[in-house]
Amino acid sequence: MMRAKDIMAAGRVKKHVFPYRNVNEDMPVVNVLPLLLDTPEGLLGVRSGNGFEGVIDRDSLLEGLGRMIAPRDDCSVITLECVPADYSASRIAHAVEDSDAHLVDMWSTPSEDGKIQVTLRVRREDPASTVHSLERYGYDVVSSYGNSDSDSDSELAALRLLELRALLNV
Repeated sequence: MMRAKDIMAAGRVKKHVFPYRNVNEDMPVVNVLPLLLDTPEGLLGVRSGNGFEGVIDRDSLLEGLGRMIAPRDDCSVITLECVPADYSASRIAHAVEDSDAHLVDMWSTPSEDGKIQVTLRVRREDPASTVHSLERYGYDVVSSYGNSDSDSDSELAALRLLELRALLNV
């Protein structure tokens, strides 16, 4: 788990700056984020048992979050919505695995209409089968984005048309 001490502004430690709000060096990053967004100057001090260690600014937080999300070219992104009573991380993961895909990341946020919006990153270039599996489980898929070529659908359609022609000529 990434902590506050892991995302301090490297090379930008401002010993002369005393931020309005301070956090413990072992505070998890998910708890640091809302505190940093709430500070007027966009700085949080990092304290340890030995005193002031450094600062976290918005740039260092963004860099830290970026390290938490490893880039992958073989993944698709799927966004779904559900009512809070139907939200189950294990059930969503099971639906993804039923399509022979691997769940890489999952983020959930409340939406404006009281539902939970879940963004998934799955290890599969074409998200279609995973989308169908999630819909079979009763989830409302809002969007999906795959990393496969945009021409793959037309290429597949052309290939199937050629196969149909060959079958009809026999």
